[in-house]
Amino acid sequence: MSRYETLKYEEFGPVARVTLHRPDVHNAFDVQMMREVYACWRELRDNDDIRVIVLTGTGDKAFSTGLDRVAAAVGEDDRIPDIGRRGGTPMHQNEPGDWLMPKSSGKLWKPIIAAVNGMACGGAFYMLGEVEFIIAAEHATFFDPHTTYGMATVYESMMMAQRMPLGEIMRLSLMGSYERMSAQRAHQIGLVQEVVPAEELQETALRVAQTMASQPPLALQATVRSIWYTREMGYRQAMAAGDAMVQLAIDEDELSEGQRVFKSGKRIDWRLR
Repeated sequence: MSRYETLKYEEFGPVARVTLHRPDVHNAFDVQMMREVYACWRELRDNDDIRVIVLTGTGDKAFSTGLDRVAAAVGEDDRIPDIGRRGGTPMHQNEPGDWLMPKSSGKLWKPIIAAVNGMACGGAFYMLGEVEFIIAAEHATFFDPHTTYGMATVYESMMMAQRMPLGEIMRLSLMGSYERMSAQRAHQIGLVQEVVPAEELQETALRVAQTMASQPPLALQATVRSIWYTREMGYRQAMAAGDAMVQLAIDEDELSEGQRVFKSGKRIDWRLR
C-alpha cells in the first residue's frame, strides 16, 4: 500500500489508519485520491490481518473539504472519463461517491472509525455517511457549501440524513457556506459520538479501534452488517436477514475462545463514556 500518493497508510497491529493526504487543498479529493480510496477499501476488505480502520485527514485544519473544484476545473477528471459524466440519458450518472463510499463501493464491512480533525464538508460526507461512528476534535466543524455555489446537495445530504434529525440536515444543507455545525452541536444530535481535545484525537481513535480489534473479527463484521441492514431495510426485512446473519456469524473457534474468556472469570477493565 506504499504506492499511495494521496493517502497515508499505517498499521498498528490489527488496526489500519488511513489518512487523507492533500493538505495544500484541505484534503479535498481529486481523481487520483478517489481511485486510491477505492483501491484502499478493497484491499482492506481482503486483508485478514486488519480488523478495524481509523479514517482521518492530515493536519488540524480539515478532515476533507470534498471535491477539489480547482482540479476538476482544469480537467484532471479527464483521466477517468466516467467520473462526473453520464451516458446518453440522465439516467446514467456517475458520482465521486461511486469510488469513495466504504460500504456501497468498497463492500467493506469491517468497523471504520472517523477521526474528524477539522473541517468536514460537502463530498466528505460520502465517506462519513458510511463509517460506523465519528470521534471529533473540539474545533471540528461540519457544513455543506453546495447551495451557496448554485448546486443542489443531493447524495451527500441523503446519506447524512440517515445520521441526523430532519431539521438538522435541512439546516446544514440549506445554509450552505453561511453556517457551520460545531463538534459540540454534532455531538448533541448524535452525529458525533465523542468530542476530544485536538491533541488527543488520534490517540483516542486508535485506543477505541484497538479495543474493538481485540475481539473476534467475524463477530465484529457480522454485527456491522446486521446494524446496517436496519438502515437499509424495513424492520421485518432486516429481522429476516438477521436470521441468516446469526448463522453466518457462527465460528466454532471464536465461540470457544469467547467461552474460555467467560469461564476464566477475568475481570474486563471497562471504561465509562
